[in-house]
Amino acid sequence: MFDRRLVQNFDYLLLALVLVITAMGLVNLYSAGYNRGEGTPLYIKQIYWLAVGLALMVLTLFYDYRHLEKLSYSIYLISILTLVGVMVAGKMVAGSRRWLPLGPFAFQPAELAKIAIILVLATYFNRRPRLESMRLKDLVAPGLLVLIPVGLIIKQPDLGSGILVALVAGSMILFVGVNWRTLVGCALTMVLCSPVIWGFLRDYQRQRVLTFLNPEKDPLGAGYHILQSMIAVGSGQFWGKGFLQGTQSQLYFLPEQHTDFVFSVFAEEWGFVGSVVLLLLFTGLALWGLQVARECKERFGHLLALGVTALIFWQIFINLCMVTGFLPVVGIPLPLFSYGGSSLITTLLGVGFLLNIRMRRYLFGG
Repeated sequence: MFDRRLVQNFDYLLLALVLVITAMGLVNLYSAGYNRGEGTPLYIKQIYWLAVGLALMVLTLFYDYRHLEKLSYSIYLISILTLVGVMVAGKMVAGSRRWLPLGPFAFQPAELAKIAIILVLATYFNRRPRLESMRLKDLVAPGLLVLIPVGLIIKQPDLGSGILVALVAGSMILFVGVNWRTLVGCALTMVLCSPVIWGFLRDYQRQRVLTFLNPEKDPLGAGYHILQSMIAVGSGQFWGKGFLQGTQSQLYFLPEQHTDFVFSVFAEEWGFVGSVVLLLLFTGLALWGLQVARECKERFGHLLALGVTALIFWQIFINLCMVTGFLPVVGIPLPLFSYGGSSLITTLLGVGFLLNIRMRRYLFGG
């Protein structure tokens, strides 16, 4: 029998935030692809993916999120198998194998890995005895769970998604609690290992780091993307140039303006005022995710909400820093805003988890 309390506890504010941001993203994609004349417009394709993502999000609401704990290791194993599969039979695009063809569609296994790592870590920490702070020996098992998918993703190569999965996992581990000596030791180890990590990077990845440090060194080559992005963001000034009036985007000086640099299109047309409004909406989404986690009295749901919120936050943070020149370009999309079916569906699935947790908070006295 359907429980009316599920409807009474539904989080309409969270859903409204997501729908408003997504609607703004569709309008922005219309501008980013305006007058391209290349088959089906990008915003129409995004609407199709949005319909699929919303359908999956709604389906998650009918399934008690606590049952995901039993499936988490199976989902994790499937994600590892798909990451291995993409290395064998993946679609090669721009020198990388990131897409697994599924008939007329293509699926990005790294997106599944983002959800899988959140589920498996939430399950792992929920089932282990609680500690006030974990030491190095306590991090071995969860560390291996993280390193396997991160290594496979970087091997594609997809450094951005690999870093993102590691950041989400690291955020969840920090929320659980880590001994400060262990934390300092891990940080120092990473610093000392940075020359070794540099040696494993591919030439184009090293070039991105060097370009980040000095984009003016090669303004027509490696530094072109970030310089054009910064010009677009800055030229919007206070009020913006107006819808469909951005010269950087409409004259196609801005590369990848529908994916990685979609915020640059928005900032040029809507200026500082529009950018602040969008940032406030994203901030509200991240803070509300933390509120969902805080009010959940059940540990698995608490950790699951933290993981989803970390995923959304780090994508926003990295993308905005990337397009404004504060971080190297690593190919992280802006959630609910950038064009891309896999990313949109993953984000909406995560939002579905948050709504699910929120709906069932009454079961634990939240």
